[in-house]
Amino acid sequence: MSQSSSELTMVFIARKDLKLSAGKLAAQVGHATAECVTKAERTEPRMLDRYMRVGQRKVVCQAVNEDELRRLFGEAKNAGIIASLITDAGHTEIPAGTV
Repeated sequence: MSQSSSELTMVFIARKDLKLSAGKLAAQVGHATAECVTKAERTEPRMLDRYMRVGQRKVVCQAVNEDELRRLFGEAKNAGIIASLITDAGHTEIPAGTV
């Protein structure tokens, strides 16, 4: 979850090279939402409460590949932003362990 001034935004970054279907992308965003909300409940409950009250803004962006995704994840963590990497179970479109 990212906070700039008074606007809270949940930002999702999907790997462009995986060419996920719309349904698979929606499922991955759902997993990421659940993980970030769970983390925020433990570490930033007031921020989460505010996020839930002000419209729950979300933005989906793309990373070219896994390297870029991991770099952006590291930058988010270093900036103190709640972040999660989702690892796929491999039941549908992509192999198990894919980030």
